[in-house]
Amino acid sequence: MFTIKVAGPAATTPAALSQNRLFSERRKRSVVAVLGEPPRFEETAGTLRHALTREGGGYAVLRVGNLAKALGTDDDRFLRLVTGFAAEVAVPFSPFPRWPLWKDIGVKVDKDPGKSSGIGYNAFHMDLVNGTLPPDYTTLLCVRPDPLGGGPSILSDAHAAVARLSENSRALLAETAYHYGTFFDLHGVGEEYKPFPILDGFDPGGFVRFTAKMLKRSELGQAHADAARELAEELVRGQVSFMLQPGDYLIVNQRRFLHGREALHSGQATVPVADRRLLLQLFLRARAGAGSAV
Repeated sequence: MFTIKVAGPAATTPAALSQNRLFSERRKRSVVAVLGEPPRFEETAGTLRHALTREGGGYAVLRVGNLAKALGTDDDRFLRLVTGFAAEVAVPFSPFPRWPLWKDIGVKVDKDPGKSSGIGYNAFHMDLVNGTLPPDYTTLLCVRPDPLGGGPSILSDAHAAVARLSENSRALLAETAYHYGTFFDLHGVGEEYKPFPILDGFDPGGFVRFTAKMLKRSELGQAHADAARELAEELVRGQVSFMLQPGDYLIVNQRRFLHGREALHSGQATVPVADRRLLLQLFLRARAGAGSAV
């Protein structure tokens, strides 16, 4: 797991934040008042960009737990600081007009267990798989992990998994024969893509448009379903797994990695709602001329 730890107080000067447009003088003063000095903003942002786009890279965990503890995760200053780091990678946006920029992903025991807010295994997928312009990055900020110890995050290099498939399977995955989900009340992700190929321009910058949920919830031809199932197995074979802690900020380049989550620990109904696992999700769009996140 590639991690970047941002500690506070940090040995630097306020100039590190002064070059970023998201930080007004008032906000910089408020951060310095709590931490003594702001984090090494430019250095950290550059390391993030490199980790997400370098050869063999594609995800990173920014550890800002000390800042979360100092400011409080419910403090607007903390969320603005994390948004500032995100904005150095790409442009934050919300595809859901009815939701704020940061969308809560809590735990609902009566929800479909396989959904992001469910309690079961959330299989490998890319977010907004059926939009013509999916987010280039999906990001998750951990406010609270599962207090019972379950729900580690899982990631897998989609292009590496595809490369291990047979030539016949890759040919089937490149055909416009797949579909999943609904497309309603969305913004900034293009039009509905139905049907779509899983290998959508299979090159270093192409999406691998896959969600394991299509294997059970979409009517697919047998050959195409078998090829998608083979991909799902390879994704599991190559997965990495880790537990997000309070203040951990996971950024995933969707053109390279797919993500998911292991099941939460049994007994979630006994955990008070206010103590259950809570993540905040933010999507990012690569800037024009940035190489489409590659």
